[in-house]
Amino acid sequence: MSARRPPAGSEASPCSRALASPHLRWKIVGRETLVETVRSLQRAGKKVVFTNGCFDLLHVGHVRYLQEARELGDALVVGVNSDASVRRLKGPGRPLTPAKERAEILAALACVDFVTIFGSTTPLQLIRAIGPDVLVKGGDWPVDTIVGREVVEGRGGKVLAIPFVKNKSTTAVIGKIRGRATSGAEA
Repeated sequence: MSARRPPAGSEASPCSRALASPHLRWKIVGRETLVETVRSLQRAGKKVVFTNGCFDLLHVGHVRYLQEARELGDALVVGVNSDASVRRLKGPGRPLTPAKERAEILAALACVDFVTIFGSTTPLQLIRAIGPDVLVKGGDWPVDTIVGREVVEGRGGKVLAIPFVKNKSTTAVIGKIRGRATSGAEA
């Protein structure tokens, strides 16, 4: 007699089990908890790296960038723009993915230690609050234009631009999808 499988959708998938796991829950934190955590890490002599972005459709450029950012310290904190913030930056058709889901996807990456969602257009207030040791953005940002540079350098920290992965951007992915949709081609 063979075992019957439960109806589709009635059993937890590996991904839904991961969401319920404490591993992801503790990685997505509010600002106050993040500030306390960063201070604790720094008191223990750990170097904290911070980066931020919309991360609307995660792609290989993001993953490589985040892996490189993590290698610059002992903990990587990622600030994720809220939905309203993304709309202000990218326009009314964005984000494609809600902030809580973007945070969950980032938290699932081994190279990301903590994720927080912020509502302002820039992460300046968040950077001031957490005081990272290293501030990182993608290579499409000249170092002298990176928001929070003065704050981090004023504390003796470093500000770096990691080389941009050529032809890998959310805008390019969206353009490719839209091009296929209008031409009738399947993905």
